[in-house]
Amino acid sequence: MTGDRFLLCGTSAAEAEPIRLNAGPLSADFVNGNLRTIRHGGTEVLRAIAYIMRDRDWGTYEPALTNLTIAQDADAFSVGYTAGCTGPRGSRLAFRATIKGSSDGQLVFDVSALPDSDFETNRCGFCILHPIAGLAGRPVTVEHTDGSVVATKLPDLIDPWQPFKDLRAITHEVRPGVSAECRMEGDIFEMEDQRNWSDASYKTYVRPLALPWPYVLPAGETNHQTISLRIAGDGRTLAAAEASGTVRVTLGEPGPALPDVGVIIYPGDVETALANLATLSALGPQQLLLHYDPTVGHGLDALCSFARFAAAYPALTTLECVVACSGDLDAELSNVADMVREAGLQLNAIAVSPSVDRQSTPPGSAWPACPPLEDVYAAARRAFPDIRLGGGMFSYFTELNRKRVPAGLLDFVTHCTCPIVHAADDLSVMQSLEALPFITRSARAMFGDKPYRIGPSTIAMRQNPYGGATKDNPRGERIAMANRDPRQNGQFAAAWTIGYAARVAPAGLEMLTLSGFTGPFGVLAASGEPVAEGSPRPIFQAIKGLCELAGFNHVTAKTSDETRVLALAGRSSSGKTVVWLTNLTASDVAVDFSEFDRGHLVMTPYAIARIG
Repeated sequence: MTGDRFLLCGTSAAEAEPIRLNAGPLSADFVNGNLRTIRHGGTEVLRAIAYIMRDRDWGTYEPALTNLTIAQDADAFSVGYTAGCTGPRGSRLAFRATIKGSSDGQLVFDVSALPDSDFETNRCGFCILHPIAGLAGRPVTVEHTDGSVVATKLPDLIDPWQPFKDLRAITHEVRPGVSAECRMEGDIFEMEDQRNWSDASYKTYVRPLALPWPYVLPAGETNHQTISLRIAGDGRTLAAAEASGTVRVTLGEPGPALPDVGVIIYPGDVETALANLATLSALGPQQLLLHYDPTVGHGLDALCSFARFAAAYPALTTLECVVACSGDLDAELSNVADMVREAGLQLNAIAVSPSVDRQSTPPGSAWPACPPLEDVYAAARRAFPDIRLGGGMFSYFTELNRKRVPAGLLDFVTHCTCPIVHAADDLSVMQSLEALPFITRSARAMFGDKPYRIGPSTIAMRQNPYGGATKDNPRGERIAMANRDPRQNGQFAAAWTIGYAARVAPAGLEMLTLSGFTGPFGVLAASGEPVAEGSPRPIFQAIKGLCELAGFNHVTAKTSDETRVLALAGRSSSGKTVVWLTNLTASDVAVDFSEFDRGHLVMTPYAIARIG
């Protein structure tokens, strides 16, 4: 089993198995002290209720549970435990949690936390996740801390800021005749639209972001918070939608062309890439995305290495150019253009973004000093008049949504995503794919039919817009905001990659970049990893498949359960249809593909399969 686990997820470490809690029609999964997948009558009501402690870089503490007790019968369950974590300078935060649920639809999660000395944190308290499937754009009732009650809606297009503030309770319809009220006590809560970060949820969290952070929990003062969920209405259990049955695949009509596939190349990757040109040719990316950042010392040498690489592997090239904006913009960008010419680097496009825009500006914070984007783009156009100009954000959709670029001055718009900003467990990473259609639809609402690129988007985080740095991960764990992720070495990354492409295909992207060639984001294993250096990771086959589909017309492909299986289909100019299937789960899934004359097949955990 350990070997299988490594092949799937790149690590032999197993995630904690959830403990299913049941009380009549109410159920929840207890995982690492928190609740996941809270259902009533088989319908998901909340995605999670979690008590979270974050450090000054928004990293998440992982407290160890002690004194755990669980009791349940047909009509009720209860959980109790103690836990704690150690903060900066050895400060210790201990807390006691109790969870109670009953068959009448009542669920209460209560925590009292006590620091032994002043404890620094960016957040300490509850986060409640509402799912997006079936809820986006739907009516809710919001109760504020002043007692006022407002009938409103959850946002459909992704809200760049907080849709609701000063929250005391929020009520939504679970299904016809059933409503759920989530009440929050002990602090002031507000909601953010987590689809900004590709999380598949709306998150209600403790302590408004407009207040200063990090902040200090004073020594010896108890912090007490309670979340109460009350579900009212018909408690009959609905039939599960073939949750363990066969998934059916159906094909529709052709649509927009599938995008070119790019790989991100950093200056330090070039020598390894040049030594593996045959493997790169077998992979077959149509575009090279060349990362250039003068703020970390990139200069003529980096551009010369890119020129050697581009000459050895003919493909379209885009320079991803960070603009320091520390002086005269024309002088800075003209200097880059002069070095590009001196290096002999042939470019098809350049994408530019001010360095400061790689850091997020949270709600209530002052925007950093930055020249107007109109001036940055104008200077880039003067320096590079004969190639295409792109802009947007080299970070994530969040930053693009909050600082919307003047796209009329650009030839294309670009941004990235990362699935481990807030959580890094396997389920959360796969669920992040649900948010991608909302991201592309929101981007199209902002920028219309402007040519649109996404990437590099990888499981690991290449830079942290929300803190001082990404998290080092020398032990290969599943941790949020990590610059390396063990699943890049496993079948998991291949499944996630095909799923990602399937979710964004209807948007008609110009280019999609979901990997590097080598290094922590690459399709080839790097040195110091458990697999042989230079050997293809499982994601290689997924990226190769996407490269082969580039230019095919996207064919709508639906599955009867998109939480388990996704399908990506393309049709060539000669009429040939190719379909890629991906199993997003850690279990075998039977797939009915009779529409494609293939009948049934069984997909093993995180498997990908090409048909046609």
